Amino acid sequence: MAVTAIAAITLASCNQTRPPKADVKTDIDSLSYTLGNQLAGQVKGSGMLENRYQLDSTYYAEFLRGVNEAFSAGEDKAKAAYFVGLQVGMDLNSSYLSEAEKIYFYDGDTTQTFSRDNFLAAFYDVFNGNKPLLSEEYMAQKNAEFNILMRQKAPAYEEAKQAKEMEEKYGENRKAGEKFLEENKKKDGVQTTESGLQYKVLTEGTGPKPTAEQTVKVDYEGRLIDGTVFDSSIERGEPLEFPLNGVIKGWTEALSMMPVGSEWEIYVPQELAYGSREMGKIQPFSALIFKVKLLDIVK
Repeated sequence: MAVTAIAAITLASCNQTRPPKADVKTDIDSLSYTLGNQLAGQVKGSGMLENRYQLDSTYYAEFLRGVNEAFSAGEDKAKAAYFVGLQVGMDLNSSYLSEAEKIYFYDGDTTQTFSRDNFLAAFYDVFNGNKPLLSEEYMAQKNAEFNILMRQKAPAYEEAKQAKEMEEKYGENRKAGEKFLEENKKKDGVQTTESGLQYKVLTEGTGPKPTAEQTVKVDYEGRLIDGTVFDSSIERGEPLEFPLNGVIKGWTEALSMMPVGSEWEIYVPQELAYGSREMGKIQPFSALIFKVKLLDIVK
């Protein structure tokens, strides 16, 4: 909206072709400068230029030249039409076609693109009133097929896109967790199960082992691999009761191996914890450490 507002402003008396210089003498001068400052801050700070228009900040000077020329157009309708065309063309290319390509080709050859020449040729034909190269019936069929395919592919594309974004943002957590577990499994007393869960027996109980269908009562403390405590029933003084099949996989596996009265320290890989979910202090892809004491099988 901010970019559109800039393009829409016309100042008949403003014909400069060089970067303008501020000359603040009156209240209107001050207000004018203030409005420009605030609006420019919104445009630059929002990331819209980089994200929506793929503008490289190296070329801010060219961007400002375009803004200046748009202002300088004044009441010239021909120039105004040209600048609208520039805006629409950029939107069609960077927003419409580029985004459509990502969805349409994402599960195939991602080097493929739509033909800009054919797209623009059709654009010209419509606005110039030329007879279309293809029949209306054929194009209607192709458009319907395209829309159906896009609807089918969009959910998978969005899922893949989100997974990629999560990996880019939190992938270091995964690496740190893997490094920690690799080093931890070499320590005395640490055992590793087939799933990758690690545990160390602190106290071996003598009671029965719970099944996944039972409800258990435990005391625990949860830590991140950097030692940060994110939850503790011990600090609250309130043991926790829960169905064993209603918690993270790492807990279900560990507690089903623990006789009542046992206290273990368990080291849970991210895929057996919360995976890509963020849970309070627990960032996505975080390996977790728990000290758990199985107090009782409630039912």
